[in-house]
Amino acid sequence: MRQIVLDTETTGLSAETGDRIIEIGCVELLARKLTGNNKHFYLNPERDSHEDALKVHGISNEFLRDKPKFAAVVDELMEYCAGAEIIIHNASFDIGFLNKELELLGRPPFTGHVSKVTDSLAMAKELFPGKRNSLDALCDRLEVDNSGRTLHGALLDAELLADVYINMTRGQDALLMDVADSGAVGAIVTRVDLRQFTLPVLLANDQEAAEHEDMLKQLDKASGGKTVWRQVPVSTVA
Repeated sequence: MRQIVLDTETTGLSAETGDRIIEIGCVELLARKLTGNNKHFYLNPERDSHEDALKVHGISNEFLRDKPKFAAVVDELMEYCAGAEIIIHNASFDIGFLNKELELLGRPPFTGHVSKVTDSLAMAKELFPGKRNSLDALCDRLEVDNSGRTLHGALLDAELLADVYINMTRGQDALLMDVADSGAVGAIVTRVDLRQFTLPVLLANDQEAAEHEDMLKQLDKASGGKTVWRQVPVSTVA
């Protein structure tokens, strides 16, 4: 599956009241690996950014005056995103702006061009209930280096989000392992299926069981008693 991690910067918070996109950053993933085939656009929004927005992204109105309008890059953007899964943090915000830009050009909504849209903020809320799940908070929690992020920028934020997404979903390949001779130049990577091995079952001791129960109580409190683990039947190992 081809995935595109996408982020935008805008003149303000409301596409419906006339705010526009000023920057789009896209990062491509193939088989959950960065390809380097990225896209980045600065756009002339044909209006000034709100003062609060300027404090967030730092992109001056003067800098954008000679940049292309959305209409000039729309074909390139749509071709690049066509058929991919799009990953966005707080997707409703960016999709709302993209849809409004397309609507102004008499084009169908953005979601009609892609296979699906995944909201990484919704994913993070499920993984880390009751915690802060901003991009900066996730970078800190997942040890993604965001030291260069003093202001928001669409391409930088998309690159950071790609690393965050890979970290949040790394359990998807838990039953497969890449084996290679790290010291060899041009080493051949062999895919080993761990399901062929019989793994020993190690039961939790009393201390570990108590710590597990304490964690479940914290999740119960954060989720309002909706901890999924409580609903999973516990099998007994003889």
